Amino acid sequence: MSNFSLKNMMTRQDVLGFLVLAILLLVIMPLSMDIIRLTQFGKYLSFAFVAVGLVLCWGYGGILSLGQGVFYGLGGYALAMFLKLEASSPENTAIQSTPGIPDFMDWNRITELPWFWEPFNSFTFSVLAILIVPTIFAYFIGFAMFKRRVGGVYFAIITQAISAILTILIIGQQGYTGGVNGITDLRTLLGWNIRSDYASYVFYFVCVALLFVCLFIAQFITKSKLGRILVAMRGQEDRVRFSGYDVANFKIFVFCVGAAFAAVGGAMFTLQEKFMSPSFVGIVPSIEMVIFCAVGGRLSILGAVYGAIVVNVAKTYFGESFPELWLFAMGALFIGVVLAFPDGLAGVYQKYCAPTVDRFLDKAPVFKRYSGDSSYSPSEPAKAS
Repeated sequence: MSNFSLKNMMTRQDVLGFLVLAILLLVIMPLSMDIIRLTQFGKYLSFAFVAVGLVLCWGYGGILSLGQGVFYGLGGYALAMFLKLEASSPENTAIQSTPGIPDFMDWNRITELPWFWEPFNSFTFSVLAILIVPTIFAYFIGFAMFKRRVGGVYFAIITQAISAILTILIIGQQGYTGGVNGITDLRTLLGWNIRSDYASYVFYFVCVALLFVCLFIAQFITKSKLGRILVAMRGQEDRVRFSGYDVANFKIFVFCVGAAFAAVGGAMFTLQEKFMSPSFVGIVPSIEMVIFCAVGGRLSILGAVYGAIVVNVAKTYFGESFPELWLFAMGALFIGVVLAFPDGLAGVYQKYCAPTVDRFLDKAPVFKRYSGDSSYSPSEPAKAS
């Protein structure tokens, strides 16, 4: 990438923001936490994938999805199915009535592996399924809705209904999905013990690396012409349509990107927590994912990461200290942020910290010749061309 294109894609503030986040995730957290807390922090980062996708869908595209848990769950289940099959070898399941199949199938008197489980014996297929299955599902949802100009609150309600339907389906088909308990007792990945401390460290750093890949993709989208079109659509959809752009196709694309991000996050959750259950697919987790985005700032991809971290840390603290009150605390946190800081943590930074940081960057030798414009804000009116 040329220096010119890099400046177009990332301002000085963006470069500094990525560097600070990298130091936080790659240096400070691993050195300051034991393996149990680091794995828990990795779980928080798996939700950051969803929040970044929601910045593109909701913040830029104006598409409020209350069903991102569906894609998070599909990605997690795709990998969990492969890991469960590997853990269900005839040697490991010799005590079952039917060796060689997952334990929950044996408990439900299923005597052979269902046909749709068979492809997940392949690691390559499973990895591809993590990305392809949720993306295709999102494409069909988006095509059915956006081509008919269904949007706003109607789209939000429909995605919420889809998440409820999928949860009921997973719980109801216990013999094929593990039911309410989900897919548990995951042991190895291609013969490698995933329960060791060393594996937990590796999975954490893999999660961080994939998160930065998604962040760079999101940064490219937001700074490109596509990002300007999405912002224009959010404000004046009819005007963009009359300018000759197919609004539905842009919405479908960004919705599919958000679904793919969420699916990768779900897969990383499965690797780090060694299970996947329908409790991450339904309405409540999907709404929580929107809260992550709102708290971080729905126009900031880096803010979405911090939003996911802050909300989950608060959730863990209240859940451990005040288990009866944590739901009320979560609701109060969301309401308070929306009322006091409508642009989230990113808005607070832009208002109170960004001017001081800009003055510092003007004096810093590393940034003196970096002339990227830091004044652009996605909340400002944008032209479609």
